[in-house]
Amino acid sequence: MTRTTSPLRRLLASGLTVLATAAAALVATATPAAAATVPGIDVSHYQGTINWTSVRNAGIQFAFIKATEGTSYKDPRFNTNYVAAYNAGVIRGAYHFARPNISSGATQANYLASNGGAWSADSRTLPAALDLEANPYSGGYCYGLSTSGMRSWVQDFLNTYRSRTGRYAVIYTTTSWWNQCTGSWGGPWGNHPLWIARWASSPGTLPAGAPFWSFWQYTSTGSVSGISGNVDRNYWNGDRSRLIALANNTA
Repeated sequence: MTRTTSPLRRLLASGLTVLATAAAALVATATPAAAATVPGIDVSHYQGTINWTSVRNAGIQFAFIKATEGTSYKDPRFNTNYVAAYNAGVIRGAYHFARPNISSGATQANYLASNGGAWSADSRTLPAALDLEANPYSGGYCYGLSTSGMRSWVQDFLNTYRSRTGRYAVIYTTTSWWNQCTGSWGGPWGNHPLWIARWASSPGTLPAGAPFWSFWQYTSTGSVSGISGNVDRNYWNGDRSRLIALANNTA
């Protein structure tokens, strides 16, 4: 996400371009990238002041906005961004950067739900996203957890978030991180939308067991009117009516 410019994260996301073949991309992506016609962004305080009216007028239809990290950090621009995006007509959702080595999944899910990650059926609020990626801090690539430990942590988060909000959280990840750190676990994909990070021309091979992607972060160096500097760009895999259905829990 845009909270960091970690070279490791950039290498992981872009490196999938080399590792995935075109054939694998076609097999793993159940619906073609051409169907992804709804553009979006994800932001944090690193984008500074955002003119959300300009963003919406530039054609951006949805945004994931950083809310929380770990157990004590709330993005200082979250409240402003979340309200302003809504008022500009942008369908928005919160996201939480996971720190699996500092507390239980339940603790972090509760922190998210209490600090911006709640949900309401208003046609503009998406279920929150759980951001799972390479550890940018000390503690190892997979936060020092075994694959079974990571599965338990993720399930604890997902169960708690659903209990608090009634929604299945979106999961943001890369294929390489997910397969390595969860042991190619396919458990969540029956209910939880996949937000795949791959900075390339196609989503590529998906995490083990995922039948399709719902969101695709395809670059970290996008440009959008109303935002100074680079911003992550995304697609929704469907049309606007289906995105609103996800927002309203009628999909």
